[in-house]
Amino acid sequence: MSKILIRGAQVLGGEVQDVLVDGETIEQVGTDLSAEGATVIEARGQILLPGLVDLHTHLREPGREDSETVLTGTRAAASGGYTAVFAMANTHPVADTAGVVEQVYRLGKESGYCDVQPIGAVTVGLEGKKLAELGAMHDSAAGVTVFSDDGKCVDDAVIMRRALEYVKAFGGVVAQHAQEPRLTEGAQMNEGIVSAELGLGGWPAVAEESIIARDVLLAEHVGSRVHICHLSTAGSVEIVRWAKSRGIDVTAEVTPHHLLLTDELVRTYDPVYKVNPPLRTEKDVLALREALADGTIDIVATDHAPHPHEDKDCEWAAAAMGMVGLETALSVVQQTMVETGLLDWAGVADRMSFAPARIGRAKGHGRPVSAGEPANLTLVDPAYRGVVDPADFASRSRNTPYEGRELPGRVTHTFLRGRATVVDGKLA
Repeated sequence: MSKILIRGAQVLGGEVQDVLVDGETIEQVGTDLSAEGATVIEARGQILLPGLVDLHTHLREPGREDSETVLTGTRAAASGGYTAVFAMANTHPVADTAGVVEQVYRLGKESGYCDVQPIGAVTVGLEGKKLAELGAMHDSAAGVTVFSDDGKCVDDAVIMRRALEYVKAFGGVVAQHAQEPRLTEGAQMNEGIVSAELGLGGWPAVAEESIIARDVLLAEHVGSRVHICHLSTAGSVEIVRWAKSRGIDVTAEVTPHHLLLTDELVRTYDPVYKVNPPLRTEKDVLALREALADGTIDIVATDHAPHPHEDKDCEWAAAAMGMVGLETALSVVQQTMVETGLLDWAGVADRMSFAPARIGRAKGHGRPVSAGEPANLTLVDPAYRGVVDPADFASRSRNTPYEGRELPGRVTHTFLRGRATVVDGKLA
């Protein structure tokens, strides 16, 4: 690999510095650097971040390649500034064996656009009845550390306790989709004023909060790690804050769409706004932003959920739940957190790189921008303003809630171990 000199970037939004990359590694960080024969990137006015890490991505392969593949999903990830993604287990077949997680892992290696770390299912077939091969998946070539039945809640307390006990042996974590199934039967959107006016089945906040409360207590009892997926309510924030005050080993994530969008959008009956957990109220949105700022919520995770147009271009009740998010996540975080003064760029680096890499044990990712570290890097132009056009997406699917909306910021370059995957805003 040739040398790359990134000149004049604000490292983590702070001091203006030059960064010299040699092969897969950052060789030097300083001022007035030079290197004969190096490719020079003039980055004045841009922010240099460690490569982003997404702890919650749906790549759909194997089984739903009409929605996304590992190749198209990792191309989308690179476009959004990501150098590593964790692929959820709800594929077909389910990633509940060493064989399936190794298949996803190898597809990621072949794609070359970002590292793919498979997430293993907690239970066989995501059915919530019998623990999957947790140890075998961890011991496999994929080295699985995160386990989740995302899309379904591990609602059986005994199964959840056993999973927490099992992963404790190798430092793993159970990532819970917190949704009490009986309380959400027939649910179509957030339970509240809007659902009552529209006559749509409500998804009450307590269905999320009750599972989180149970699981943090189980994690405390077992002495294990639990991670809360896509936390969405003000009440959930308070439970996690309380659990952390007790020293319980709990972490939590919020999605970009829950930081920006509210259930008022459901009045359009546009299924692009149908997601699980549902869009909540303005009060919830503001509570989530504050919790991300103060560290109660540890990370931003996209819950990138691609669907083909026929699964979304239909009546609300029949539409699939989910939104694509990899290519717009950083822009939404800039708008909701940076431009509101709630986080600086160093805080963004923590919530979108350092912390998710730490939670998922992603080796070589979420590392400081300093000499000797792997050259997993993202350059962002924060002054850019652009209207979202899903036709420009690298993802195979187009189900974005931001179509036609102006968002700030643009990823100009992404580097995976010193190799450019995005150059001047285009896939390399």
